[in-house]
Amino acid sequence: MRKIFIGADSAGFALKEELKNYLIGKGYDVTDLGTDSDASCHYPVFANAVCENVQKNLDTSFGILICGTGIGMSMCANKHKGIRAALCSDTFSARMTRQHNNANVLCMGARVIGSCLATDILDSFLANEFEGGRHAVRVDMMMEIENK
Repeated sequence: MRKIFIGADSAGFALKEELKNYLIGKGYDVTDLGTDSDASCHYPVFANAVCENVQKNLDTSFGILICGTGIGMSMCANKHKGIRAALCSDTFSARMTRQHNNANVLCMGARVIGSCLATDILDSFLANEFEGGRHAVRVDMMMEIENK
């Protein structure tokens, strides 16, 4: 079971708390990197904290990032070398981004999806493994772009 690093801004705080407790209840090792209230804050701070921790544990961890739309978090996360963050608002995308893109950070928008759907998306993301094969070639190509 992979370690989970989770973070959110003020818009994602309540959903982060719910998902964190859900994950802990399922036996995951979860590290909450903030924010710790619904007071206004800056999402890049939390995206950076989560991604730096995932970078140190690329093969053994996942990141979960939540903001109002998930867009800002995903944009920030994908600035980090080795991070493949996917913004997901449905379970099919969450499954496919793990199977085909080997995503290691899941981003969600608290103002876009409800908590029940967020839990289903999270479960789909965590339950699936990278398929490799032709998808590994494509992920390697993506990572080559990052290294230019």
